[in-house]
Amino acid sequence: MKNKDAAVVVFSGGQDSTTCLLYAIKKYKKVYAISFDYNQRHKLELECAKNICEELNVEHEILDMKLLAQLAPNSLTRADIEVDHDAPETGTPNSFVDGRNMIFLTFVAVYAKQRGVTDIITGVSQSDFSGYPDCRDIFIKSLNTTINLAMDYEFDIITPLMWIDKEETWEMADKLGGFELVRDKTLTCYNGIIGDGCGDCPSCKLRRKGLDAYLKRRRQ
Repeated sequence: MKNKDAAVVVFSGGQDSTTCLLYAIKKYKKVYAISFDYNQRHKLELECAKNICEELNVEHEILDMKLLAQLAPNSLTRADIEVDHDAPETGTPNSFVDGRNMIFLTFVAVYAKQRGVTDIITGVSQSDFSGYPDCRDIFIKSLNTTINLAMDYEFDIITPLMWIDKEETWEMADKLGGFELVRDKTLTCYNGIIGDGCGDCPSCKLRRKGLDAYLKRRRQ
């Protein structure tokens, strides 16, 4: 029996996925959160995810996906590869993990179906996608069709942040009552520093730029 009052959130413990978790809590009676251990260099995000779910009383599971790090070496899973500070002129940043969102969403779909859940929520954004092709709307729509066919089940992959930037994401978190939670307890930094982060990696720069813009507007 399908449960439209429940959703599964792909949850990293970062700004975007925490904002999506807050969105899901407001909209659904039951929310599940799934995180992935893929040997990421910012592994502390899993502790953040666990702590946030405990604080918000959300059922949480961490799935072991370390094989992904072996198959697709990149700066997020290899300490000997320095994270690109600027986007390359061609190709994807070296922080891009080949297949990550495709694999994560597929496993989340399997998890959701076993619980009769159709709605899957993920925090990808085409507005601030940092050159990652698996954050684009066309990919999400394509994968949605594929997993529906593969499992003979009507999933709906929901992307609340798809068409908004980081400034608007901060605003969304604030309106959902989670501004301080996102600011102080999430981990977005590629170097594994909670909250404001290292301030130097691409993820921190994007987060800070959006926060500064939002705070400036909020004070007006």
